Amino acid sequence: MTDLNDLPLDKLQFYATASYPCSYLPGKLARSQVATPSHLISNNIYSDLVRQGFRRSGMYTYKPYCEGCKACTPLRVLGNEFKPSRSQRRAWAQNSALDVRVLKLDFVEEHYHLYLRYQNKRHLGGGMDHDSEDQYKQFLLQSRVNSRLVEFRESDKTGGQGSLKMVSIVDVLDDGLSAVYTFFEPESSRSYGTFNILWQIEQAKILNLPHVYLGYWISQSQKMSYKKKFKPLQLLINNHWVEDHEYKDTAIA
Repeated sequence: MTDLNDLPLDKLQFYATASYPCSYLPGKLARSQVATPSHLISNNIYSDLVRQGFRRSGMYTYKPYCEGCKACTPLRVLGNEFKPSRSQRRAWAQNSALDVRVLKLDFVEEHYHLYLRYQNKRHLGGGMDHDSEDQYKQFLLQSRVNSRLVEFRESDKTGGQGSLKMVSIVDVLDDGLSAVYTFFEPESSRSYGTFNILWQIEQAKILNLPHVYLGYWISQSQKMSYKKKFKPLQLLINNHWVEDHEYKDTAIA
């Protein structure tokens, strides 16, 4: 694995942003460490950066860099060892008949309207519920790494396109899949989000990739609790990936 000090620092540079309000912990300020310039971050380098806790939002590659707080903990599922729980098996059975298409990143108006419905139902007031088409494209459809847009639809027995239910952006890394973002029809009874992660774990196995990276987990955030239900998993603690049972929460100093 490439260490940050081994990267071509004369070309690839890292800087800290100014402080901004934390999106997950009320009353706290956050900062990010950003890797730049984006055009030098190849898929191999990005894979190394993800293993060291970085993520991307469009062309923006970053990781949390907050003083006195280590609440954002990178998490990855060990796909080859994964054993679904009873509720996860139900979610798989409930949605396994969905038609899945893996596409290149491209703007589809139907996807965009589903995204807005999802934001308005699940994240109202979070700032993304009124994203313009340009903001949507910058967030999800810009990438310099190996990215895929995955579309999930209800099956249509007539041979046409069934109803769109879910869209997921996934990066294919050297050692796994990285879940960039997923949005879906806000039907609470369908467990689309759980099914999507199960689908990514299954795809990682098919591709012979050992990990599925689920971004950051925050113990104080209820919205993040679902990520720890996919076991076995590892957390990045002090620059080392450790098993979940070895982790003791000392996130906020």
